[in-house]
Amino acid sequence: MDAVPVCASETLHDGGLAVRLKAQCYGRDTSVFFVRFRGVAYGYLNQCAHVPTELDWNEGEFFEPSGLYLMCAMHGAIYAPDTGYCVQGPCRGGRLRALQVEERDTPDGRRVFWLPQAPVLPLEPDEMPLDSPSSL
Repeated sequence: MDAVPVCASETLHDGGLAVRLKAQCYGRDTSVFFVRFRGVAYGYLNQCAHVPTELDWNEGEFFEPSGLYLMCAMHGAIYAPDTGYCVQGPCRGGRLRALQVEERDTPDGRRVFWLPQAPVLPLEPDEMPLDSPSSL
């Protein structure tokens, strides 16, 4: 599957708002999110490792106040943003489903791309908005 453009690289700030996109996992509608941590872009399925519920507190807000960890709004599970590993909470030792992400130089500037792999696939990739902090 072709790379899916997510956003301009400068849209993602360390510990800041995520960009969300619509997706499917095993044929069910869901979302994925992309964040920046320590200068690197990461992407994950928006689903807690404890119970399959979305993580964000408000749309696009995944980081806890320090900006060092991702936190599930429902269960309080704490995840390392660079690995998706649950370091504290009810799913300790579990892991978020990581997405393959890369940044590329394009004629329009540096951009973040998602390289989808089954079972997590984009939903209508041609209609996904770009460059907004929370696109779902």
